[in-house]
Amino acid sequence: MKYAVILGDGMAGYPLPDRGGKTCLQLAKKPFIDKLAKRSLVGLCKTVPAGFKPGSDVANLSVMGYDPALYYTGRSPLEAASIGIPLKDTDATLRCNLVTLSEDEPFAQKTMVDYSAGEISTAEARELVAFLKEKFDSEIFTLYAGVSYRHCLVVSTGVTGGTFTPPHDISGRKIADYLPQNADDLLNIMKEANRLLAAHPINAARRAAGKNPANAVWFWGEGTKPRMKPFEELHGKKGAVISAVDLVKGIGRLAEMKVIEVEGATGNWDTNFQGKANACADALLEGYDYVYVHMEGPDECGHHGDVAKKVYCIEQIDEVVRTVYSRLSAAGEDFAILLCPDHPTPIALKTHTSDPIPFLLYDSRKKTGNGAASYDEAEAAKTGLFIPRGWELIDLMMKP
Repeated sequence: MKYAVILGDGMAGYPLPDRGGKTCLQLAKKPFIDKLAKRSLVGLCKTVPAGFKPGSDVANLSVMGYDPALYYTGRSPLEAASIGIPLKDTDATLRCNLVTLSEDEPFAQKTMVDYSAGEISTAEARELVAFLKEKFDSEIFTLYAGVSYRHCLVVSTGVTGGTFTPPHDISGRKIADYLPQNADDLLNIMKEANRLLAAHPINAARRAAGKNPANAVWFWGEGTKPRMKPFEELHGKKGAVISAVDLVKGIGRLAEMKVIEVEGATGNWDTNFQGKANACADALLEGYDYVYVHMEGPDECGHHGDVAKKVYCIEQIDEVVRTVYSRLSAAGEDFAILLCPDHPTPIALKTHTSDPIPFLLYDSRKKTGNGAASYDEAEAAKTGLFIPRGWELIDLMMKP
């Protein structure tokens, strides 16, 4: 029996008044998924437990079968694992975004223009991080470069307890009310980094090209070294992860799963969707029992309020499901496909919510539906099937 999780990050959302009251899932043309819904279990699942913020860290852990109350220690340690940072038990970590702040006001009065600095290239970002390392690395602080705008800071003292806000939650807002609290050293680094980055040649070139400059850093996602059970020990299956983002790769590595790299995977709407689909099928047909395919595109588009590109991503995910289904069927395998987001990222809010997510669970051995006419938020609610704890979805998937 083979198991494929096809996760469209942030794929769900709210009805759009200017689009006939439809969500992006309802607007998207996804004939294969909607056909499959009629032969699948469709319902809602609460992936973000009460008391947790609706981050992709908590939500992806849940969908992968890990109870966040037992395994979650913060977002940044998961990304640190992907980058390959050797953490000590006494270390604390923070996510470090390269961001674009408005440029004419005093620091605290600036606006969060772009939480991703215009999706800055990894090459440009690594040069900027190397520049900042020369200024700020010390016995206490060490910066590590990641991918695009996503980087990591390790604090050797291990002191936690600051208050931090994800930058994608405050797009277009003044930063004064969202600056770190109980973390004066980090706030000072942010202020000085803004002064230094403003004049960097890379940012001069980006401005000249009409791109958003990476003129600041933003710390968030504080955490400490996690202790996760290996996926195979927890679920009895040999697992693999396919993703372009450090967060999900880090979960995979900490769970001792195979992390499969796909050429052209970007972590955005322009990712190699079919490359991921074929990598999933290849892994399942070559000995893995369970493959978790993560696609970040819908979430990024949700944060930017881009309806057209979010719908495009969902339509590409329809082809991903078709490819995985077709290849496993042609090979004569028994298989289950779980399709879902980790959390909603509504266009109107441009950030995550804790609302239950719609899921579709197809099992080739059963092919029996529970009344859904298509796959979307409304149809999932109509069936009445509700899974109250996200980490139990995997049990439903693997149920004989």
